[in-house]
Amino acid sequence: MRVLGIEGTAWCASAALYDSGTDSVVIESDAYQPESGGIHPREAAEHMRSAIPAVVETILDEAAGDIDAVAFSRGPGLGPCLRIVGSAARALAQTLDVPLVGVNHMVAHLEIGRHRSGFDSPVCLNASGANAHVLAYRNGRYRVLGETMDTGVGNALDKFTRHVGWTHPGGPKVEAHAKDGEYTELPYVVKGMDFSFSGIMSAAKAAYDDGEPVENVCRGLEEHVFAMLTEVAERALSLTGRDELVLGGGVGQNDRLRGMLADVCEQRGADFFAPEPRFLRDNAGMIAVLGAKMAAAGDTIAIEDSAIDSNFRPDEVPVTWREPDAPPIRDGDVVQGAEATVTFEDGTVEKTRLPKTYRHESLDARLRRDRTVLEARLTSEARRNGVPTPLVWDVDVPEATLTLQRVGDTDLRDALTEPRVRDVGRHLATIHRAGFVHGDPTTRNVRVAGGDDRTYLIDFGLGYYTDDEEDYAMDCHVFEQSLAGTADDAAVLADAFEEAYREHGEAGVLDQLRAIEGRGRYQAAPN
Repeated sequence: MRVLGIEGTAWCASAALYDSGTDSVVIESDAYQPESGGIHPREAAEHMRSAIPAVVETILDEAAGDIDAVAFSRGPGLGPCLRIVGSAARALAQTLDVPLVGVNHMVAHLEIGRHRSGFDSPVCLNASGANAHVLAYRNGRYRVLGETMDTGVGNALDKFTRHVGWTHPGGPKVEAHAKDGEYTELPYVVKGMDFSFSGIMSAAKAAYDDGEPVENVCRGLEEHVFAMLTEVAERALSLTGRDELVLGGGVGQNDRLRGMLADVCEQRGADFFAPEPRFLRDNAGMIAVLGAKMAAAGDTIAIEDSAIDSNFRPDEVPVTWREPDAPPIRDGDVVQGAEATVTFEDGTVEKTRLPKTYRHESLDARLRRDRTVLEARLTSEARRNGVPTPLVWDVDVPEATLTLQRVGDTDLRDALTEPRVRDVGRHLATIHRAGFVHGDPTTRNVRVAGGDDRTYLIDFGLGYYTDDEEDYAMDCHVFEQSLAGTADDAAVLADAFEEAYREHGEAGVLDQLRAIEGRGRYQAAPN
């Protein structure tokens, strides 16, 4: 099958020809380069208007033969740019009298990594200009396990470089200056598998304004931002039981990020793959490759139904081109989580936060120390408030090691039922009323006892004291995201969880949860 793909979600006008018989991809691109600042939607659309016909014509000349389908980036992206791409694709499909395929740009970033690596069912970290999220396949869709709660990672770096006075794109400039910089401490915000960049960008701007050398601030940005992305990627591997990780998105060209991800995968015994740069940048090659898979599965779209969707989320896409599969489950006396290695012996659990070699040693030492102390304190605090948790028998802060009571027979991930999920709703409501959050209440951080069916909360290392309803809502959001990644009936279980939380917690928290869910959606316009 030979598929012509067209891409134009934001800044890069691109066309490509993919031949599935030879697995060859030819890409022609013309990138928009603003004279100053970030991407201007009107200017980007003007660029698309002139560049798309030219790159398509070049690929048609290259094709020199039949084309079996036309695929285009239907979203997410800038509306004016997407509409030009959509119009071109419809016109070409009608002229050639071939099927039209509407491709989700973010799923294409994931699928090109899966295709080029030969991996079966990897976790994917998408690190792009306008977004950042972690995805894994489950029950016919790619589930968003974690994502940015404010701005995309590339846009975040661009905000800092605009403040400094550098031109777009900012990421390569940050990378170049960071090579000559010294480590600078900045905020580090991970909430389960979600993250936020607004605080770290404000701190970076303030550090620069206060006279910190720009190369030091750039180094600090790379060490913190990319460590956050790597940590949530490892959490996703741990949650899903997968041992394959692929990287997608233009920010994935950064050597420091790629090195961190390769490092953490080596530590875990997992496989890591990053496509060559031409498939990481916005490009039509990935659109054509996924378009061919979709066309072969009969997943085409009628012209009248092919309107673009600038907020097209990857978890809205039915995955028609691959068979459903269940994630592998690993058991044993030694469990390697994302945060620590856990050893079970004689009714006890020894949990050690081993150094993470991908993180800068100063950042790593701070996180290991702080999280060990918080886990011991909040585990006991939750127990005093009536929530089943392990007894804390010993704390060794210098070694970042805890000795705890062994509780439960299995993770909730492997024994999901409505009554147990209701227990979690009740437990979270209880600790929220007591003034603190769990921080990472995934289905792997809840243990279930078979005999009395008791449900325990464990692993409070990301918790903290707070009276902010939004923080409580983030706890709920993290739990529901983990349901989406590990349950076949996630929606039903989420309803049961919320019903129990509503009975025992504050109603305003669930209202705030709805707001958070909306905020996490793809932001079409850079800001």
